[in-house]
This record gives sequence, structure tokens and C-alpha cells, in this order.
Amino acid sequence: MNDSAITAAEVDLTVDLAGLALRNPVMTASGTSGYGPEHAELMDLTKLGAFVTKAVSVEPRKGNPPERIVETSAGMLNAIGLANDGLDGFAANKVPFIESMGTPVIVNVVGHSVEEFQTVCRRLDGIECIAGVELNVSCPNVADGLEFGTDPVRLRALVSAVRGCVSRAKLIVKLSPNVTDVTATARAAIEGGADVLSAINTVVGMAINVDTWKPMLANRTGGLSGPAIKPIALNMVHRVYRDVAKDANVPIIGMGGISSWRDAVEFFLAGATAVAVGTALFVEPTTPIRICEGLREYLSKRGMSSVRDLVGKLQ
Repeated sequence: MNDSAITAAEVDLTVDLAGLALRNPVMTASGTSGYGPEHAELMDLTKLGAFVTKAVSVEPRKGNPPERIVETSAGMLNAIGLANDGLDGFAANKVPFIESMGTPVIVNVVGHSVEEFQTVCRRLDGIECIAGVELNVSCPNVADGLEFGTDPVRLRALVSAVRGCVSRAKLIVKLSPNVTDVTATARAAIEGGADVLSAINTVVGMAINVDTWKPMLANRTGGLSGPAIKPIALNMVHRVYRDVAKDANVPIIGMGGISSWRDAVEFFLAGATAVAVGTALFVEPTTPIRICEGLREYLSKRGMSSVRDLVGKLQ
């Protein structure tokens, strides 16, 4: 521990995501805060390092039928099904607010095919207020949600194709935990041209009603998020950092059960450069602000001047 006096106010929380400068390393996770206005009533969005939107697809999606969310003993199962207004609806109705948000915005992107991913990303790359696009190749709640994310060959081809359409915005690939070897898909994403990796998406899970003997989700299965998946996420983030991302100099956005500054510190030590908060926002919408405050106090007490000094320092 460094005994030099560093006040909390002096601690530097800024981080760099492949050239994208963030005022702090804490952002929202896709699908948990809408497109901005939904969360703006609950916290000052300019306090975030970045805001990550719900998914955007070429055509509107209604999503899955209810029930679509089930609370579990250590988290939440969701099977929303990537409901959204489509690319034209996003551009017309969501971009005006994003332009005034005052924080970097990353748009989560989904598609049924390589061509659909290209169509959305090409359009978004031309919208100046969008700082990055996050390829959602790992959603377990739609029929083709894992089609690209679990196959390294197909994933590399997808990322490479999208890379050709994205020249300004940062290209982020969201990795699936529902694979045998997450380092294989991480390596494929980097070889395809990803600027940043985000890990992990939700874990496939199920809940059953013991009175009706039926699944509690209309989709039968859903994506498990929250504290239950944090140990899984930490392990995968560390493996990706240690075996692939560190040498490639590709930053990782860690996510999965983060609800406190202690959780965030664990992810930084495991190798994440930034973290995303998702399920915890439903419990306490200002969790990102509290995490930043806690990080400042933690680093100050340890005599550390920058959050960047934590990244990958697992002993």
C-alpha cells in the first residue's frame, strides 16, 4: 500500500477505451436503461462514464410475449426478446435526446444476418453523437441470439464484415458466457477487428412454477443476470484478459452482478478497464454514482491516484 496522501477529490477516475475517453469507468449495461430518457428522470446521466442503449435492429421487434421477467433468489431472469422500434424509429425518436445527453453513448446492435448488422452499424457510424456500437452476438432470449456468439469462425467473419462499415465509432463485441471456451470467441472478435470487448452477457437459465408445473417465462428460458453470475463473469473476464486481450491491447468492459464499488474493484483487478451496471439499476438507479464515490474513497485510502492502476493487478 502506498502511504502518500491522496484525497478522494484528487483521485483520477478517467479511463481510455481504445481512444474513447470516459470521465469515469462506470456505465450502464444494455437493455437496462432504455435509450436515455427513461433513466434521466432517476439520475444525472452526465455522471456516467458512458450510457449503453437498448438494442437496435433493422426492423422493429415486438419481443417475446409475457411473462418476460422473473425475479430469482440471486438475480433476475429476462426474456424480453430485444424489443425495439427499429433503425428508422431509433434515428427519428431516440437520437435527438442522445445528442443532448452530455455523456458518451454506445448503441447495442442486433441482427438476424451479417447484412443486418452491417446496415445498422453503417447508419450509426454516420451519426456523430454515437460514440460506439456494441455487437450483441450473445443474447440467449431470441431464436438466433447465439448464432454468431458461440462460433468463433462465424463471429470473426461477422466482426470483420462490420469493421468495414465502421470507421468512426468504436466497435465493441459483447461476448457470450454460454460457450465452452470464451477465449476462443474473444480471440475471434479481436482478429475480426474489435476495438473493445464487453463481457459477459446473461447466462441461460430457467424458473418453474411449482403450482402450475409450467415455466415461469413464456419463452421457457431466459438470461440470468445479477449477483448470481458475478463469479462466472469475473472468471471469464480474467481469462480473456490474461490469455487474449492483454497482449492484444484491447480493453474489456466487465459486467455481471456489479452492484457496489467492491464488485467494480474485483473486475478491474481481473482485467477490466471499465464496468457496466445492469440489474442493480432496477434496485437502485443511482448505483453508478455510488460506485464512483466508493472507488474514490478506496483509492484514496490506498494512496493510489488513478483507477487505471488497478487494471489486471490480480496477484
